[in-house]
Amino acid sequence: MELLDHEAEALQKLDADTTTEMKESAETTVAETVTPVSGEDRTQPVTVERLIGRLKEIAAMADADINADEVSRIKQQFYYLRNEALRAAAENATATDEVVTDDASPVVAEEGVVTENTADAAFDADEETFKALLSGIKEKKAAMRARIEAQQLANLERKNAIIAEIQSMSSDTDNVNRHYPRVKELQSEFKAVGEVPQQNSTETWKNYQDAVEYFYDQWKVNKELRDYDFKKNLAEKQLLIDEAAKLGGEPDVVTAFRRLQELHDKWREIGPVAKEFREEIWTRFKDLSADVNKRYQSFFEERKKREQENEAAKTALCERIEAIDFSALKGYSSWNKATQVIIDAQEEWKKLGYASRKANNALFSRFRQSCDRFFAAKAEFFHSMKDELARNLEAKIQLCEAAEALKDSTDWKRTADRMVELQKQWKTIGAVPKKQSDLVWKRFLAACDCFFNRKKADASSTRKTEQANLAAKRAIVAELTALNSPDADTPRDEAIARINALRARWQETGHVPFREKEKLHDAYREVVRQLFDKYDIHETRARQASFEASINELSADKQKLGRERERLMRAYESRRNELATYENNLGFFNSKSKSGESMLREVQRNIQRIKADIADLENKIRLIDSKF
Repeated sequence: MELLDHEAEALQKLDADTTTEMKESAETTVAETVTPVSGEDRTQPVTVERLIGRLKEIAAMADADINADEVSRIKQQFYYLRNEALRAAAENATATDEVVTDDASPVVAEEGVVTENTADAAFDADEETFKALLSGIKEKKAAMRARIEAQQLANLERKNAIIAEIQSMSSDTDNVNRHYPRVKELQSEFKAVGEVPQQNSTETWKNYQDAVEYFYDQWKVNKELRDYDFKKNLAEKQLLIDEAAKLGGEPDVVTAFRRLQELHDKWREIGPVAKEFREEIWTRFKDLSADVNKRYQSFFEERKKREQENEAAKTALCERIEAIDFSALKGYSSWNKATQVIIDAQEEWKKLGYASRKANNALFSRFRQSCDRFFAAKAEFFHSMKDELARNLEAKIQLCEAAEALKDSTDWKRTADRMVELQKQWKTIGAVPKKQSDLVWKRFLAACDCFFNRKKADASSTRKTEQANLAAKRAIVAELTALNSPDADTPRDEAIARINALRARWQETGHVPFREKEKLHDAYREVVRQLFDKYDIHETRARQASFEASINELSADKQKLGRERERLMRAYESRRNELATYENNLGFFNSKSKSGESMLREVQRNIQRIKADIADLENKIRLIDSKF
């Protein structure tokens, strides 16, 4: 029979393609939720006591019966519950603070990470008990591993002895038929011998296969026995091929890969097949194995990609929080905006999956510490602001009292200005204690609303009066326009009396809507000017009448009257100075010459004109003074 070197080399290649990293990754399954411990009622809540009880049961088991996955899951659940308890205690402590804040709760801690600032404190008795049980289980598993390693070395020694014996019998050509039963026994014994060290597994199996195949192929065992053995081996390997084909539909890639390794172990244990089938069945098995291995490789490559993306996203979140400049946060608004940044970052963190095993814990520690530093700084700020909050409250109460004292006033203009000033002052005052904020604001708002609602009601009444005044003044303008009609034949004296009467009615009539004021007054002044021209009424009197009308309109606004008086006084003083200058210059003119007489007359006319202007200004000033 021919050696199966090609098959051994192919298997060795498959083993090499399955990297150490993939094998280690297959064992990493992190429980992200608290699940019931093995063998217990899933309707009962998982507690620290139940977890410790289960761990005690496991510690009492034989080392071979201990399930490492269950121990790992119990450890994760224990620290999850411990960290949740610590976080709840921290939240309760924060809730008792005098200053209520809208701080976000700390993010959920990961396995073995304590989120309290007092993380360096000793664990309680439960954790000490838990750690002691874990240590005992670890010692058991270590002892078991030592025994397994010793047994594997013994198995290697025995398998090498079997290989050497088969090789020895292969050289005894005269007694090959007598040796055949012994070779079969040795084959069974080789299969029965347990595992050897991993680094020797492939070489040992190849040496064994070489020895067996050499015995069969080179020394021509009885064909009937050989064919029977080949047929049996072919059937067994066909079953393994069928099992490998089913793995293509296995949704769990890790499970499929582990099952494939078991099938490869069985394949190695089965003897050779007939030469004409060897290449065919091995190619089929190898191709099916390659498909599973490819899925397995892609799975972990994709997982690694996701982990890298999560690592980049978590790093960005850490940098976002670390970039917050505490020194730039001067008030409640800025601290609350920064707090929202932290809350948003925490929510994003919860939605992200795990980063690589190497980086995940370090990133979480960095993120937690950044959050802790922010909330510690915020707590310090709010604590330091308690006195300022009290001062702000007192200042706002004083504004409430001032507004309440003015809310029943009927001095609408002055009180409205004062109310607006109080509202501006309110905006300059900072925050007050949260439990007082709504109360003091509602008190201040009620006083302001009371006054402005009364003012609005009064303004509504004023608008009705202004509309009536508007109609009356329009009627006056209509009557004056009728007197100015070319068809009017009213005698002069009667017309002048009528004009003066209408002007008096105009002055007695109150204010009109502001948007109608200018247009109506322009119409009034124009028709009065035309009537003065028509009936030859003195221009000065006309100007005086127009000025009186304007002053009467301003009589309600003392500030505008004051500004108009100041303007007239400046004009009055200017004309007086101009008059003095002309009078002083009279002595410089020579009246004997023709040109000197002309210039003297011009100066005298200017003096008379200035004196008339001064008299007019004095009348206007007296009119304004009469309005105060």
